Amino acid sequence: MAFIDIIAGARPNFVKIAAIIHAINESDPKPNFGFRLVHTGQHYDKRMSGDFFEQLGIPEPDVNLEVGSGSQAEQTGKIMLRYEQLLLEKSPALTLVVGDVTSTMACAIVAQKQGVPVAHVEAGIRSGDWTMPEEINRLVTDSITNWFFTTSEIANNELRRTGISDDRIFFVGNTMIDTLLRNRSRFQRPDVADQLGERPYLLLTLHRPSNVDDPKQLRAILESIAAAAGSTPVLFPIHPRTKQKLEANGIQLSAPFVLAEPLPYLEFNYLVERTRGIITDSGGITEEATVLGIPCMTLRNSTERPETVELGTNELIGSDVSAIPPAIKRMMEGNWKRGQTPALWDGHAGQRIVAQIDDLLRVNKMCGTPFSND
Repeated sequence: MAFIDIIAGARPNFVKIAAIIHAINESDPKPNFGFRLVHTGQHYDKRMSGDFFEQLGIPEPDVNLEVGSGSQAEQTGKIMLRYEQLLLEKSPALTLVVGDVTSTMACAIVAQKQGVPVAHVEAGIRSGDWTMPEEINRLVTDSITNWFFTTSEIANNELRRTGISDDRIFFVGNTMIDTLLRNRSRFQRPDVADQLGERPYLLLTLHRPSNVDDPKQLRAILESIAAAAGSTPVLFPIHPRTKQKLEANGIQLSAPFVLAEPLPYLEFNYLVERTRGIITDSGGITEEATVLGIPCMTLRNSTERPETVELGTNELIGSDVSAIPPAIKRMMEGNWKRGQTPALWDGHAGQRIVAQIDDLLRVNKMCGTPFSND
């Protein structure tokens, strides 16, 4: 039987691959392929990686490349070297990459150079901001992808604009929402919630270089949030990168901030579902907020997920910190816009992906020859 490689390397990847793995395991009839789960080790901290496998019911990786920490170039090089060695030992029929992290790009490059076709889940999303490492990863990955699994018609049109033919684009929906809906009844109250009591609270995530690398900008953002929140607690699970920047610049936080370590998936989304509003520079959280109907503001000038703004509950606030207080005021007063769920964000994206891969592996529609890696 043919098998595919499913690549995961960082926290967002695990949420996305969970839906695909469950769809493979639960399909009836079973697909005509198996999978090898490859963890690159890009996120190696248990709070950013290991907890997700247990909570989301993902099997332990078949292979862990254990690349560990390092600069983006160092991680890219290590991933490429170690994934190349894995392919030389045994090559899959297809390499499936998800999202836009370093592992996504690095494994796509290696696979193509070894003659292994690449499928990209979340293909075609663009922020237009080349200062974001993720944007470079998206551009490179999509330039060498064979088959494109997309979350929106906006992404479809972006791919068409670059010359990708419709027979290589598959609009399947959003695997992050599959995982969200599958686990919603399992959300768990974290211990940090005890510090909030029954008070309404805001939820903050912050890790983009544009917001945390410049100490003046970081201080300005935090001071603006604190002033606008007043006595309303601001729950702040601190990303390791942000924590390092706070410590390096001597920035100490007190009330209204309630600090926490990075939270496992079920605990974090318990807080997302119950917050008065989300302040973030992440992309994935804006998707979850949209489906859950939670007000969300994004501290960036652009987003690769415009459907969360056009249809959902997300608003782009930009990099001007003076825009933060009035947005928080609207959140607290309940004057935020109402959103709707984008098309095919229905919990079945993983099933559509697996069915399409099964079809593609029967006959290589690009060159007319069957795949085989028996």
